[in-house]
Amino acid sequence: MTQPLSPVKTHQPLLLRAVVLFFVIVTFLAPSVLAAPKIIVISLDGGSSRIVEDYLARGVLPSNRGIGLLRRKGFFAGRSIVTTPSLTAVSHIAMATGSTAVHNDIPSNTFSLLASPFLTTESGFGAPIGGYDLAGLAPSANPTAFPLWHSLRAAGKTVVTATWPGGDGVDVRVPGLPSPSPIIQPSSVRTVDYTVPFGEFGGVGGSGFVLTATDFSAAPSTTVDQLTAAGKQSFSPVLQKTSELEHFTVGGVSYSIQVAALDTTNDRKVNYDTLVFFDSTNGIKPGPFTLPSTGPAYVKASDKKSSPFFLEGSPKKGGCAFYVTVLAADLSTVHIARYSVDDIPPNAPVQASVDDINSNVGFWADQDDFRFPERINPGLTAFSDQELEAISEDQLNTFVDYQTRLALRAIDQNHDADVVYVYIEEPDGLEHQYLLTDPRQATNPLDPTSIFPNQDFGKILRYSGHVQHAYQVANEAVGKIMDAVSHNGKLESNVIVVSDHGFDPFFTSVSAGNLLATAGIPSTKVRAVTSGPAVNFYISLVGREPNGTVLPAEYVTLQQQLVQLVKNFTDTNPAYAGRRGTPLFDIVHARPVPADLNDPSFGRGTDHFIGQDYGDVFAILTTGYNFDGTQSPIVQRLGDPTSTAPVLSVPNFYGAHGYDPQLPDMGALFYAAGPDIRQGFQFNIHNIDLAPTIARILGVKPDNTVDGEVIDGAIKKR
Repeated sequence: MTQPLSPVKTHQPLLLRAVVLFFVIVTFLAPSVLAAPKIIVISLDGGSSRIVEDYLARGVLPSNRGIGLLRRKGFFAGRSIVTTPSLTAVSHIAMATGSTAVHNDIPSNTFSLLASPFLTTESGFGAPIGGYDLAGLAPSANPTAFPLWHSLRAAGKTVVTATWPGGDGVDVRVPGLPSPSPIIQPSSVRTVDYTVPFGEFGGVGGSGFVLTATDFSAAPSTTVDQLTAAGKQSFSPVLQKTSELEHFTVGGVSYSIQVAALDTTNDRKVNYDTLVFFDSTNGIKPGPFTLPSTGPAYVKASDKKSSPFFLEGSPKKGGCAFYVTVLAADLSTVHIARYSVDDIPPNAPVQASVDDINSNVGFWADQDDFRFPERINPGLTAFSDQELEAISEDQLNTFVDYQTRLALRAIDQNHDADVVYVYIEEPDGLEHQYLLTDPRQATNPLDPTSIFPNQDFGKILRYSGHVQHAYQVANEAVGKIMDAVSHNGKLESNVIVVSDHGFDPFFTSVSAGNLLATAGIPSTKVRAVTSGPAVNFYISLVGREPNGTVLPAEYVTLQQQLVQLVKNFTDTNPAYAGRRGTPLFDIVHARPVPADLNDPSFGRGTDHFIGQDYGDVFAILTTGYNFDGTQSPIVQRLGDPTSTAPVLSVPNFYGAHGYDPQLPDMGALFYAAGPDIRQGFQFNIHNIDLAPTIARILGVKPDNTVDGEVIDGAIKKR
């Protein structure tokens, strides 16, 4: 009779095997359990606290996924009050530095550096953070603000920026000066341990194409043979556009784009359902393809999804995508959209990170392009509104997916990072186009009478769905990132979701140029640089701008004239402004001027409202009005006097931000949960509080330039 095994001898090997198996699984299958970034900050551009709370209350956004889960498990604020003006570049640099725009010297999305020649502009996304030496045209010896990563990295912490504004690895130079223009902020300030810049325009804008059956003929044998080699079968003869679809050049490399039609349905009918796009030089290769290469783009209209198309040989690894909105089975009507060519800037200090993304995520995808729904891109005349809206939806879906995968790659390559900054562009893009919620908004931008009861309510309903979908897609991006740093439903990282501003509908476009002209202010002496509803008026001052023409005495007169103009201009049209009218501007500040006109600081003064590179007059429009959106030709509003140069007109899109940040609708997001985050609620916080709060969690003292305060209620006591 066989003796039973000893219980000790039976269980010890099993226990040992279980322990070994556990460590194998933990090590190779679940790295986030062993290491996850300490803090992940996710910015959802344009996320409105008012809209998110409404969507959560109505179940549009789930309570157990993404933002809803953070709200349930952690800390959230009623709204995050952003810095002035409530614009994307301004707010992101404020969050990164913990300082106001006046101190970090990023006053707008677009403005002018006082060191630049008159008429040149600078992007707020690429401007020197914390100012520069205006007199010496050099980096500032005492910057008025630093990105938080300055303190963190000095303390030995690891920082990742995944397309976060200010993390780009560029040497900032003065625009408009002869080359080589002086560097006023070195790339070292804008480079972290793993830095991925936001993408850039690759030089070829988007376009639409309308084809019919007469544009196609029997495909050449080379096309048929290449399709066969690629494993693609057509049950009707392959047809190809007789001439090239288009020809363009990117970085000195020429591309001749061809398109062929396939019938992939074995239904004994001529039923063309797929288009294949390829470059003549490369032809149709069978694959498999290694990123960033994609091979030809195969697109089915029925899929309602674009296909990426890498431009082989492009110096910056650029690409585009093709989308088919209409594809008749007999090719009688074919509508094609080719998205713009884009790439990730291969700035030398961040080349390794850029190469990693290109090779593992792919070339820079196409973000929401307002030139499609606004019919600015060529070739879109025959496209219906619904087709253009479908393009917006596709760009929303594909770009947020791309940015999410980019973020996940950055996290995967930096499990031990202390802070990962992630930027997601939506829901901002679709809110700009589709926030149609005010009865004064013309639902047909070409028809000023389409307001109030004449609005197209079907369009309003569709547009509401687009905005809702943008929030759902952005929320799912948050959910996927949370999944990557969770184990058994528990967050291993502190995840903080923020946004840069809220949103408001607007119904009137304002022409800054016509505004100045009405007051007789010459454009040779005063220029307006606008971003959304914010404007910086610059006076061409002698001795400040390299080509200044206005003497100090005239400067004072012009500045006073500008202040009176913007303070007193009123919209008196009762259809839009009510019976009492509405002041056009809500906020007005002027650069302080010394009493002595010969004072060396003349034209360079700053105060609590005006920073170094602000305009000589800075102003923000009243909500409902926006400098953007003026159509060409101008469409005048209902009831306005006829004018060849009206200040006010009907815009061609609907949502805006940049208004007074104290307005409830400008309130941004703040939701957080994780190991160091406590459960709680605070009615209001400020976005400049993010930086010192991160520093406190990591035990690092921030720079003394920080204006914000630690959100004590959000952090667990140690």
